[in-house]
Amino acid sequence: MDFSIFIYVAILLIVALFSTRLMKVLKLPNVTGYIITGIIMGPFVFGLLFNNFTYDGIKESIIYQHVDKISWVSTIALGFIAFSIGTSFKASIIKSVGKKVIVITILEALGASLLVIGALVAAHFIAPNHVSWELVLTLGAIASATAPAATLMVIKQYNAKGSLVDTLLPVVALDDAAALILFAILFQIATGLANGGELSLYNMLLKPLIEIAISIGVGTVIGLFISLLNRVFKSRNNRLILCIFSVFLAVGVYYLFKNPQLGGFELSSLLMCMMAGAMYTNFSKDNGKTFEVIDRFTSPIYMMFFVLSGACLDLSIFFSGSGLLVLIVALVYIVFRVVGKWLGAFAGACITKSEDKVKKYLGFTLIPQAGVAIGLATTASRLFGSKPETQEAGALIIAIVLTSTLVYELIGPLVSKAALTKAGDIQENA
Repeated sequence: MDFSIFIYVAILLIVALFSTRLMKVLKLPNVTGYIITGIIMGPFVFGLLFNNFTYDGIKESIIYQHVDKISWVSTIALGFIAFSIGTSFKASIIKSVGKKVIVITILEALGASLLVIGALVAAHFIAPNHVSWELVLTLGAIASATAPAATLMVIKQYNAKGSLVDTLLPVVALDDAAALILFAILFQIATGLANGGELSLYNMLLKPLIEIAISIGVGTVIGLFISLLNRVFKSRNNRLILCIFSVFLAVGVYYLFKNPQLGGFELSSLLMCMMAGAMYTNFSKDNGKTFEVIDRFTSPIYMMFFVLSGACLDLSIFFSGSGLLVLIVALVYIVFRVVGKWLGAFAGACITKSEDKVKKYLGFTLIPQAGVAIGLATTASRLFGSKPETQEAGALIIAIVLTSTLVYELIGPLVSKAALTKAGDIQENA
C-alpha cells in the first residue's frame, strides 16, 4: 500500500485547519480557506513539484492520483449535506412558514436559474463549441442554490432582528431543497443530451421523471426504515450509525441502478438522501441529540469535501484557449444569478404582499453560494468528466462554480450586512 497517500491526507487536514485562523483574521468564512487550501495543495499547484513544473501529463502525477483515490469522500459528504437539508423539512415548520415563504423560495430559485440559462443560451449561439447545452442547463440548475451560512453569520454577529430576517431564515432553509429538485430535473435532461443528444420524448421527459420518482421513492423507504429502527436503537451512537447507514445505502443504490441490466437509470443520490432525512425527522422521536452528534461527526468530512473541491479546480484551463471563456462565463453567471435572485425574491414578495423592505432587500441577502452549489458542480463534473465528449463541459462547470464561489463568499456577507442595515434589521451602531 502506498503510505504517501495517508501523509498527503494528513497534510491536507492540518493545512486546512490552520487556514481557519487566517480566515478569522480576514473575517471570511472557513469554507473559503478550505477551498484555497485545496487549490494550493492540489495537483495543479503543489502537484507541479512532482511533474517537472508542467501541466503536461498532470493527470498521471502522484498528487492527482491521490486526489482521485480519495474522491469518494466528496460523494459521501454530499450525501450528508443532502440528509441534513432533508431534516429541516419538518412538517410543523413547513406549516408554520406558510405559503408566503414557499412562494418566495420557488420564485427566487427559478429566477436565478432562468436568467442564467437565458444568458448562457445567448453565449451558446456565440460559441456553440465551448458553451454546450449540458453546460447551460447544469449551471442554470446550480444557480438556484444559496449558501445560508454566510448570511446567518452576519445575522448572529450583528444581532439582526426584524421582518426581513423573519422572512430570510425560512427561505434559506428551503432554498437548498428547491435547488436539489431543480438540479435533479435539469441535470437529467443535460445527461440525456450528453448521451447522444437524442431528443426523444422518453429520453428528455419520461426517463428523467422516472429517475426522480424512483429517487424520491427509494429515499422515502430508507427514511421510514431507519425511523422504524430508531424505536429499537435509542442511544445517540446507534442512531448515528443508522444515519450513516442511510447515506451509504442511498449512494449504493445510485450506483446499482446505473447497471444497464436495471435500465441504466441515473438516479439522484442527493434527492434520495434528502428524502431519507425528511422522513427521519418527521417519523422518529427524540432525534434532536442525534443531529447534534451528526454535526460533530461530519465536520471533518465537510472540510475534506471543500478541500477536495478546490483540489479539483483544473488551473490548466485558465492557461489554455478556454481560460478567457471561463472568466467570461463566470462573470455572466455571477451577474445574472444575482439579478435573477433579486427579481425572483422581489416578485415573490410582491405576490405575497410582503413589506416594502422585504421586496427591496431580500434578494441581496441571497447572494452567497458555497456548499450545495459546489457539491452539485462536483457531481456534474465527475459524471461529465468520465466521457471524452463531455470532459470540457465537466472541467468548465467546476472551474466556473469555484471561481464564482470565491467571489460570492468575499462580497456576499458585505452585501447582506448592507441590505439588513438599509432594511433597519441591523442598528447603525451595531
